[in-house]
Amino acid sequence: MGEIEQKPTPASRLGAPENSGISTLERGQKPPPTPSGKLMTVKIQMLDDTQEAFEVPQRAPGKVLFDAVCNHLNLVEGDYFGLEFPDHRKIVVWLDLLKPIVKQIRRPKHVLVKFVVKFFPPDHTQLQEELTRYLFALQVKQDLAQGRLTCNDTSAALLISHIVQSEIGDFDEALDREHLAKNKYVPQQDALEDKIVEFHHSHIGQTPAESDFQLLEVARRLEMYGIRLHPAKDREGTKINLAVANTGILVFQGFTKINAFNWAKVRKLSFKRKRFLIKLRPDVNSSYQDTLEFLMAGRDFCKSFWKICVEHHAFFRLFEEPKPKPKPVLFSRGSSFRFSGRTQKQVLDYVKEGGHKKVQFERKHSKIHSTRSLVSQPTAPNSEVPKQSPQSASLTFGEGTESPSAQSCQQAKETKVCTLEPGPRQSPALSKSPSGSKAADGTAAAAPPEEEDEEEGGKDGIRPSNPQPPQPSTGSLTGSPHLSELSINSQGGAAPANVTLSPNLSPDNKQASPLISPLLNDQACPRTDDEEEGRRKRFPTDKAYYIAKEVSTTERTYLKDLEVIASWFQSTVSKEDSMPEALKSLIFPNFEPLHKFHTNFLKEIEQRLALWEGRSNAHIRGDYQRIGDVMLKNIQGMKHLAAHLWKHSEALEALETSIKGSRRLEHFCRDFELQKVCYLPLNTFLLRPLHRLMHYKQVLERLCKHHPPNHADFRDCRAALAEITEMVAQLHGTMIKMENFQKLHELKKDLIGIDNLVIPGREFIRLGSLSKLSGKGLQQRMFFLFNDVLLYTSRGLTASNQFKVHGQLPLYGMTIEESEEEWGVPHCLTLRGQRQSIIVAASSRSEMEKWLEDIQMAIDLAEKSNGPTPELLASSPPDNKSPDEATAADQESEDDLSASRTSLERQAPHRGNTMVHVCWHRSTSVSMVDFSIAVENQLSGNLLRKFKNSNGWQKLWVVFTNFCLFFYKSHQDSHPLASLPLLGYSLTIPSESENIHKDYVFKLHFKSHVYYFRAESEYTFERWMEVIRSATSSASRAHSLSHKESHLY
Repeated sequence: MGEIEQKPTPASRLGAPENSGISTLERGQKPPPTPSGKLMTVKIQMLDDTQEAFEVPQRAPGKVLFDAVCNHLNLVEGDYFGLEFPDHRKIVVWLDLLKPIVKQIRRPKHVLVKFVVKFFPPDHTQLQEELTRYLFALQVKQDLAQGRLTCNDTSAALLISHIVQSEIGDFDEALDREHLAKNKYVPQQDALEDKIVEFHHSHIGQTPAESDFQLLEVARRLEMYGIRLHPAKDREGTKINLAVANTGILVFQGFTKINAFNWAKVRKLSFKRKRFLIKLRPDVNSSYQDTLEFLMAGRDFCKSFWKICVEHHAFFRLFEEPKPKPKPVLFSRGSSFRFSGRTQKQVLDYVKEGGHKKVQFERKHSKIHSTRSLVSQPTAPNSEVPKQSPQSASLTFGEGTESPSAQSCQQAKETKVCTLEPGPRQSPALSKSPSGSKAADGTAAAAPPEEEDEEEGGKDGIRPSNPQPPQPSTGSLTGSPHLSELSINSQGGAAPANVTLSPNLSPDNKQASPLISPLLNDQACPRTDDEEEGRRKRFPTDKAYYIAKEVSTTERTYLKDLEVIASWFQSTVSKEDSMPEALKSLIFPNFEPLHKFHTNFLKEIEQRLALWEGRSNAHIRGDYQRIGDVMLKNIQGMKHLAAHLWKHSEALEALETSIKGSRRLEHFCRDFELQKVCYLPLNTFLLRPLHRLMHYKQVLERLCKHHPPNHADFRDCRAALAEITEMVAQLHGTMIKMENFQKLHELKKDLIGIDNLVIPGREFIRLGSLSKLSGKGLQQRMFFLFNDVLLYTSRGLTASNQFKVHGQLPLYGMTIEESEEEWGVPHCLTLRGQRQSIIVAASSRSEMEKWLEDIQMAIDLAEKSNGPTPELLASSPPDNKSPDEATAADQESEDDLSASRTSLERQAPHRGNTMVHVCWHRSTSVSMVDFSIAVENQLSGNLLRKFKNSNGWQKLWVVFTNFCLFFYKSHQDSHPLASLPLLGYSLTIPSESENIHKDYVFKLHFKSHVYYFRAESEYTFERWMEVIRSATSSASRAHSLSHKESHLY
């Protein structure tokens, strides 16, 4: 297979590398063998109106030609497209991927095959690749010009304005009118010119990728979007047009839709000669007959439309490609035609798993030279990730720039390799020397990685190299099809201009996965087994020692969390006059005494551990082999700080109230949350002192359980436990109230289209991803369950990364029931409210049971209240349409299209790795009970980490909190290098076949992503297993509640 001429190809015009070999097949499948023999030349017209010639064997199936086109374009989501051509009867048909090409295209020299969009998904946000959305935008542009996509003048002008923005860039009236004079996008365009120019003026700053997205956002709401009309007659002989879409079969009179038959209603489709038959499911409420009959121009037209219907039904409704029917022994009856290729679900799963690599491309019609990503990137010269050769470095410093703690790295004969490691940065308010602040300014920061292909990098060392020029970005990190498992600078902070970060390459020259942080992917300075064994022998083996060490490691993390408020946030606030003085005096004076106290507490613990470890008295087992006395002394000291602890809930409420009343303060806090040191939501840090009391209580419980009553340390541990239990009991009610308050405000930042989420009495219960069944089929939606209302939302690929509220269901008077048999959808539930009903499906049986239990509990709570809550969500109007109706529930009228352009305006950057986004990408859910347990299960310490195919172990400082592992080079670092959200992961112990011949190793895996972690002792191994298990698998509600009560929380 190859081109017959040496001329520019669509791939070269789009900037794609030659012969990338991206297949539309599932992983593990092999393409059908290409028959040898005589070649035939087929001309393909692309969506950018260029023509290419392909040579393929005559007897090859159509899939060979289609795959050649997709590979040529580097198109990952090629399954949405198809090849259409006029057959020998001049009927436009789709190329059958299973039949030989020569049997379909009789005279290839005289036939022009068109590469076009075949399947239009219900929601354009399901298109994960920027290239795919670009091709869809070209299809919309083509349909407008050909008169297929009919709409009113306002909609047409808005569509064209987005096309013009993507082609010539920002508004310039003279340039606009000149461009419109040369390019005709619709018939009678002159009458729309003023409207087009007016709309274009509102798109200033919009990138071509954003223009494509907004174009599809407008187009998808039009009645004729993706519609191809097929002339027919009904039984009375009235001329009509039939069409097929993702929702089902549509009936038009002219360009007006008069009827629709959803796939859920259709029992069977068939044709007999020129009669097209639709057999419906019995419905007592319907006036239709069981079987509907339509007359088409001839048998060939009828069969062609029937095939299209079969393919649409399979692509949008089935979970996997239908299996071929067994060949009959004697004779066959009916057509053997079947859908061939991946279904939409398989395409979405494939792209989410990251089984591809991003490619850069250029737009043929665009005069904008740089292709920007959907999310605006930093404008620093080296802020984007450059390409890298197999020998290039992982960490690159700009010319004339030194790493603040660069060590000399020499390629010696030894197996150990030295790393270039960023030095720890001091807190701005705590740094006391000029050199400290200099190091802070020069610290290397990690830049977001490009989307990559393979699991692991193969380089052992990191060495400096000269920076390479930045390459255009192909898509936003936050708009990527799957959430980055190990996302560098999880807050999206930009790298300094003098530092760039390049992805590693594996030994087979494939790029590393976005799930692997380049800074963490090196196997630099691996600890040898002899060193590790020698180090272990020097330390005590008593379990009490490791419990005491846990106090030390978690205290280090707690102190860093206090610094976020007492140092970093206070320093930032002092530079800007955006916070009221009353709020400052409420927050910072209550954190500074805590920071000072716990700094001394940590010193005492570390001094005791140094003596316990026997650095000066290894042979003596004396008074230093205990920690209870240190804990008792300091917990008694904490009681004098109780007044400050009580103020933290007041500070949290005051901060959120001030943010609500001041746009300037809101922007200030949002910008601070994007800094790398603020690795969690800002308001979470305000509750850290309350959470820490729970950790002290747990540690002391373990010590009391470990020591016998006659042990020297037992008495002090028990006294300290009594003191801390009293403090926790006093703050018990405040903690529960504040955690719910904090969670509501955190969710508010993830939602748009909602005004009054945080109201007195509202409690958060569960959030997660479910599929909602509507006229468009199963669509992924994000659900938020509260004690009075259930919200469902969708996620747009916008800069804000927020979820748009689509509807709400008050819980008062609602019923819930399993309905898998009724709808034929696995793990299906029907929610019947007083005003509407919806059908949802979970990803698994266990997920369905969690939702069923929590929703029923919430309904019971709502019934016991005084009736329906008067304050519902003002910004989201109720949706009264049932999922069975022909028009989809989320459809908007054409009159609202001019206003829709503002609904997805570019907003300020937003944290893209919140728990809501993790649940969306992993198709899972998490409850408030899970969050409460996660507060207790926080852990920090050193772990050795190893990838699936690597040899060495890398030592990292790891912090587990908020269902996520955060990775640091050392405990002195002020911010994490990468993070790994654990929801959806499986936690196991490696099997013998994995050849991990080490003690205390546990394994984390999610689909193809595998990580091994190695603890230093049996106790730490069990503790890491315990806390990670709490994040990877939610306990049942009954178990969780009893767990909460047992901890007085």
